[in-house]
Amino acid sequence: MTDLQVQREVADELFWDPKITRPGDIAVVSKDGAVTLRGTVGTFQERCDAADDASHIRGVTGVTNELAVSPLEGTARNDADLRGAVLQALMLDSRVPSTVDAVVVDGQVTLTGSATWGYQRAEAQTVAGRIGGVTGVVDQIDLVPGGPAADDDVRKAIASALQRHARVTADGISVRSQDGLVVLSGTVATWAEHNDAEAAAWSAPGVTNVVNDLHVQS
Repeated sequence: MTDLQVQREVADELFWDPKITRPGDIAVVSKDGAVTLRGTVGTFQERCDAADDASHIRGVTGVTNELAVSPLEGTARNDADLRGAVLQALMLDSRVPSTVDAVVVDGQVTLTGSATWGYQRAEAQTVAGRIGGVTGVVDQIDLVPGGPAADDDVRKAIASALQRHARVTADGISVRSQDGLVVLSGTVATWAEHNDAEAAAWSAPGVTNVVNDLHVQS
């Protein structure tokens, strides 16, 4: 696909998605398949949804999200109220450990504390980003696994997870593991597969860092 075709496909996907309330406010630029999103959206979650939409388009080899968040009228809150809402949402989600805390400055949430699993850290980011009035989320959560895991066990667990994942073509992915560090290499068909493979790696026990060297076939 040419860059013009990629731009049109991404723009069409944004207009098709009912979660994107003002798709006309989003500019799409593509250079050699690397897509950049610019403009303004009403919520941080919408910002994430727009990037997710772009990642699923064939021909997209990467997504840079430069969308700014301008809270919708009636959703803006002061930092103290916003922190209270974020902490309440984190507490109500059983997948987020009580060791996670949040600080809010000018609408931007910084998550601190610790978690045992990568999925817990990802869930905290998702929960915080869904709160109305949040303009950004910064992850500073330390990952402290419950105990060491054998490198070969980690590698096999991730490889099995990739094979089960309907949205990931695992045949082109190589997994290496050493002392909690996982390296993914090889090729995938879409940027969404690139991201999904990384998410699968973070879900394995004992993983403290993931290096994603996967390349998207253009």
